[in-house]
Amino acid sequence: MRISPLADDLARLFAQAGHRLYLVGGSVRDALLGRLSSDLDFTTDALPEQVLGIVSRWADAVWETGIEFGTVGITKRGATLEITTFRADTYDRVSRNPEVRFGDSIEGDLLRRDFTVNAMAIELSTKQFVDPHNGLAALADRVLDTPATPQESFADDPLRMLRAARFVSQLGFSPAPRVVEAMREMAGEIDRITAERVQTELSKLLTGAHPRRGLELMVDTGLAERVLPEMPGMRLAIDEHHQHKDVYQHSLTVLEQAIALEKRDDPDAEPDLVLRLAALLHDIGKPATRRFEPGGGVSFHHHEVVGAKIVRKRLRALRYSKQIVDDVSQLVFLHLRFHGYGKGEWTDSAVRRYVTDAGPLLSRLHKLVRADCTTRNKRKAAALQRTYDELEERITRIAAEEDLARVRPDLDGNEIMKLLNLPPGPLVGQAWRYLKELRLDRGPLSHEEAVAELRRWAEENGIG
Repeated sequence: MRISPLADDLARLFAQAGHRLYLVGGSVRDALLGRLSSDLDFTTDALPEQVLGIVSRWADAVWETGIEFGTVGITKRGATLEITTFRADTYDRVSRNPEVRFGDSIEGDLLRRDFTVNAMAIELSTKQFVDPHNGLAALADRVLDTPATPQESFADDPLRMLRAARFVSQLGFSPAPRVVEAMREMAGEIDRITAERVQTELSKLLTGAHPRRGLELMVDTGLAERVLPEMPGMRLAIDEHHQHKDVYQHSLTVLEQAIALEKRDDPDAEPDLVLRLAALLHDIGKPATRRFEPGGGVSFHHHEVVGAKIVRKRLRALRYSKQIVDDVSQLVFLHLRFHGYGKGEWTDSAVRRYVTDAGPLLSRLHKLVRADCTTRNKRKAAALQRTYDELEERITRIAAEEDLARVRPDLDGNEIMKLLNLPPGPLVGQAWRYLKELRLDRGPLSHEEAVAELRRWAEENGIG
């Protein structure tokens, strides 16, 4: 197994000081999977003050923000390393905050870790492999299990249930039956965890390689009811095409298709959290807008409007950033707009509005709309994709002619104030918005046309 030269250097320093140093946790797991990163985790029998004495001259930088939990962080030649004294914590099982106690053995330290695949260590001076909980076998079998019983593990830290779903997504592992059973029994314990920590795990799950698997585990165990209740709620609604078991399954399919489009456009790009959230939640408004029509049909009128509001509320509750909340809710709001395009009936004005309303989200909106085409009728699916191809071609043509990325009125605020003899204020904004709407409807105007339209608008509104 390849281990960083930095680890060897550090091991020598600890051995010279009479201490043992172990590579531990996810660092060992990833090394065994052949993907060791430059961010490494270590554990040691040295106390935090002793660790500081050993690394202070060797490291490029040292920080002590986690020292009360026994962790010293360092950087060396661009790598980030964390060294934690053996832990033997106890938990009050009311919060997830441990009563920090330092341990005296690597075996005791590994017992308190979340999953057996993260409970392996390598003693770096001798390269001895330490695996008291058969983590290597679990890694080979791609199974997620806990060192202690899952009930003990999740009672100590309920966030581990979400971490289980996250690892299912990131690693493609299957949870052991006893882990799934404990998650079902204890799903309500997740309420002890702050929204910020839940959001972090959910984001990591969504940007993993297999997010559908992680989300299905959350729904099947009841975790989603506590974290993202609108997701299992979508199982109540049959979609309008009657082509899917329910809106929930349809949404998971759209998520997978959006990910495929991500990779198609740029195989090396980082996972797009905003697109993935929008794909998962684009039909979140359907249960609230479902109507059974005469003749056996089902409608979901304005579900994109209702959905955008629900998305905004839920993502705020999960403490997502304002930018993510705004972007995801706008994509959900716009995802049905294309279906009014028909066979190309939109005017150039409608195309301009589509582009302007999407703004910097346009490329994501393209992917979302294409991913949302999940009909099993191959001819219909191909026709929808061709129609969207035509829309994109029109957008490209109009953009080349008019610079759609920066649609602005043909007169700026200073010109408006000068022409109408207005001071800065709300009237200038009204005039500016009027000219922008005109620009969207008719395309670029000459300066003379814009001035004439402004004066006509001012006269009609008794201004100037």
